[in-house]
Amino acid sequence: MAMLEEGCVGSGVECDLTDSTLEATVEDPSTNLSWINNSLLAVTTELPYIPMQERPETYIVPIVFFIIFVVGVAGNGTLVFMFIKYPTMRNVPNTYILSLALGDLLVVIFAVPFVSLIYVTDHWPFGEFICRLSEFMRDISVGVTVFTLTALSADRYMAIVDPVGKRAGAVAHRSTVAVTVMIWVLAAILATPAGVFSHLSVKDSSKGDIVVCYPFPPWLGMSYRKINVLAKVTVYYVLPLLIISTFYLLMARHLVKAAEPLPGEAQHQRHHIKHVAARRKVAKLVLAFVVIFAICYFPNHVFLLWFYFNPNMKEDYNYFWNAFRCVGFCLGFINSCINPIALYCISGTFRKNFNRHLFCCICPEATQGRTWTTFHFHSSGQHFISTVRKTENFDMSTMNGPEKTAV
Repeated sequence: MAMLEEGCVGSGVECDLTDSTLEATVEDPSTNLSWINNSLLAVTTELPYIPMQERPETYIVPIVFFIIFVVGVAGNGTLVFMFIKYPTMRNVPNTYILSLALGDLLVVIFAVPFVSLIYVTDHWPFGEFICRLSEFMRDISVGVTVFTLTALSADRYMAIVDPVGKRAGAVAHRSTVAVTVMIWVLAAILATPAGVFSHLSVKDSSKGDIVVCYPFPPWLGMSYRKINVLAKVTVYYVLPLLIISTFYLLMARHLVKAAEPLPGEAQHQRHHIKHVAARRKVAKLVLAFVVIFAICYFPNHVFLLWFYFNPNMKEDYNYFWNAFRCVGFCLGFINSCINPIALYCISGTFRKNFNRHLFCCICPEATQGRTWTTFHFHSSGQHFISTVRKTENFDMSTMNGPEKTAV
């Protein structure tokens, strides 16, 4: 994040700031956060300057990011492993969930370890390549997440509203892979400016030169920064959530009608209810992902809009906005580790197999000799249940289908 210099002191003491340092204040509130942590409060408000080592966020944020890294690698890594190992997982919903896991895994590995230190140090210590890579990966991850959630919502809409017309089998799988590839290509294209324009800038301060990582080139000016922020809020947040909300409103209306009794045999009625329940369960899972995404990115988008479009930003910045910015910054990365947790809580099938694969190394005797009930769920709605003894060739079910036992 673009920051003011650390040597600034408040509470009536004059701050030794140049015009170039003041200009740096509004360059980017999302990269080298430590510089703004050190000085923005003192230069723009009556709040006292607090040394970095005395701030709670200096210790809390790195701990939070360590947890994000461990949970993100373990959860998303296990998801990717299960998808690769078990062909029965490779249906339409799970292909999109794999895309989410890969996007989250990228940002957890290539961004979290580096940006976690910006609350600890007053400069960017990793060089320009890592500066560009971390910004590029963050934008790719956000794009992949929100576009995949939109595609998942559209897929669930078609599965619920028009299950007969929805393609199944190999055709559905190929089209899903094609959509997923297009999502990644689009996300990479939209993330290219961050990868190209991010650079290191050296600022003078009373304590020497401070190196910061900027995502915006100075020669494009403030207008570009405002357009960039507004475009990201629109493309990565507002428009996708509007589209997803539309799909879910239409799905809800259809499910209300589908719950009404149908004329015909009792067996056909039971079969219809079972299919509706299965599709509703997957739709709830996708909705949980969407709600998590909306909550995690809301504070960050609000802060960026306030920071860039509030003409009195320097005067209005206070403890509330400082805390709001820290929370938004952390939540944006928490989103990259929370989807596996949501799956674990919602899907009993995923929970059983996640326990088996993740914890077998910690407590292998707990999984030896067990009988596993697997459920094979296809996008067409056909399903069957089988019981097998645990072996190396264990055939795992998808995480999204209905289960033999309650979730």
